[in-house]
Amino acid sequence: MSVLLTRPGAVVGAGPDAGVASHYGGPHKEQVLLAEGLAVVDLSHRGVVTVSGPDRLSWLHSLTTQLLIDLPPRTSRETLILSPKGHVEHALHVVDDGDTTWLTTEPGASGAVAGWLDSMRFMLRVEVEDVSDRYAVLGEPVGAESVEGEPIAWVDPWPTLVGDTFAYGPEPADHPALGRSWRELVVPVDELEAAVGDRPLAGTWAAEALRVAAWRPRAGVDTDHRTIPHELDWLRTAVHLHKGCYRGQETVARVRNLGRPPRRVVFLHLDGSGHVLPEPGAELVPVDGGRPVGQLTSVARHHEDGPIALAVVKRNLDPATVLLAGTTSAAQTVVVAP
Repeated sequence: MSVLLTRPGAVVGAGPDAGVASHYGGPHKEQVLLAEGLAVVDLSHRGVVTVSGPDRLSWLHSLTTQLLIDLPPRTSRETLILSPKGHVEHALHVVDDGDTTWLTTEPGASGAVAGWLDSMRFMLRVEVEDVSDRYAVLGEPVGAESVEGEPIAWVDPWPTLVGDTFAYGPEPADHPALGRSWRELVVPVDELEAAVGDRPLAGTWAAEALRVAAWRPRAGVDTDHRTIPHELDWLRTAVHLHKGCYRGQETVARVRNLGRPPRRVVFLHLDGSGHVLPEPGAELVPVDGGRPVGQLTSVARHHEDGPIALAVVKRNLDPATVLLAGTTSAAQTVVVAP
């Protein structure tokens, strides 16, 4: 449990965000402050893994989906660990400080990530360590230039394109994540409160609303055991399409060349006339009836857009189809082109 849960008004989160505050008594105000860059989010439940040694970047490059060879210090990347069949197992936030590569993972995933990486070392000059007990993560929206001078900071790489991946969805200029600059600061656990200082705290409720509004997927929340990168728009930020072999690359290349991922993520505006929103996992059916065509994965209340969600639906679903999650209607916005 985070030490910041002792702050006034803290309400502990649940599910993947258990162990940190969902909010501190004013989720709407917290979201506005966070969007304006005035608040900070406790993400100390995220895992932290370090990789050291002279072969670290070329080694990580060979194992994951992203181009990591010669990654400059303080430059961020997003990368994926795939199964041999190309399914997403882990999403990693990567930053190198010149001596050590720092990876942050979804809550509870650091042990599995570190264990798998350690099993793949062979004779290379690398050392892997799960340091989640010694380091904590804070999140905040901030301009990339303000990272200069920080000891360890990961900046969301959006809207950098790795290739011609805009063909899978809206042009980059039309994507709501354009201009969203989100970073994670990695600090020693015993310096967490000092790093927050006197800045207002926002909970994960607020952070998740901004993430959903930016159409940014989250491993373990918007994914399942069948998810491939194409379905969640990760080809834009986490997959380099012109690098060498890595586990799962055959699936990435085959589906990209055929252009037919079996499912696709969509952004939904939900009917906000009711007091209760549908829960993640709720099935989606066409408003005029029929079989389920997908399910909600992330649901949030945005301070400007109202109730919003991400969902994964069948690839060939007509984007104009109005959907129902229980009794709540939902209108689609295309993220990955059908």
